Amino acid sequence: MTTGKELETATLGGGCFWCTEAVYLELKGVIEVKPGYSGGHVKNPSYREVCNETTGHAEVVNITFDPSVVGFAEILEVFFLTHDPTSLNRQGNDVGTQYRSAIFYHNEKQKETALQIIANLEKEKAYDKPIVTEVTAFKAFYPAEDYHVNYFARNKNQPYCQFAVAPKVEKFRKVFKDKLKEKK
Repeated sequence: MTTGKELETATLGGGCFWCTEAVYLELKGVIEVKPGYSGGHVKNPSYREVCNETTGHAEVVNITFDPSVVGFAEILEVFFLTHDPTSLNRQGNDVGTQYRSAIFYHNEKQKETALQIIANLEKEKAYDKPIVTEVTAFKAFYPAEDYHVNYFARNKNQPYCQFAVAPKVEKFRKVFKDKLKEKK
């Protein structure tokens, strides 16, 4: 996709990638969101392998965004609001290393921004517990199987989507109403 603009990529693990994808698909300036896996030691892992915690991967989203519309710091502001960065290897009922809170930075500027935001949140005591978000250099992204793409949009009435995904999307819409993409 060529827009004539310099696009950037963010790779984030905020628990289940269905939740994270659904939120970022609605953020103004985001061009594309792909669910997948990052941070592990096996090439092209399957969902089953990742869920069995044998590959070291986290469920992540790869976000392509236009930094002239939304900056990396704003991407992280949404990230920290829409998941619990204080829960080690867990988000709600989802438990395992694949659900860890993680930022896989693509350059030194992203690393510095992530570390500064975490330091600020800790200083402000934004959470009752310490932030455990892993900040690691990006190495590889492996797209998830096709049935994971746009999962929430295609399965809104599924119980997990109602219980886990919908509340995160609603919270995002409420807090960031001025940053929502316009409906077509």
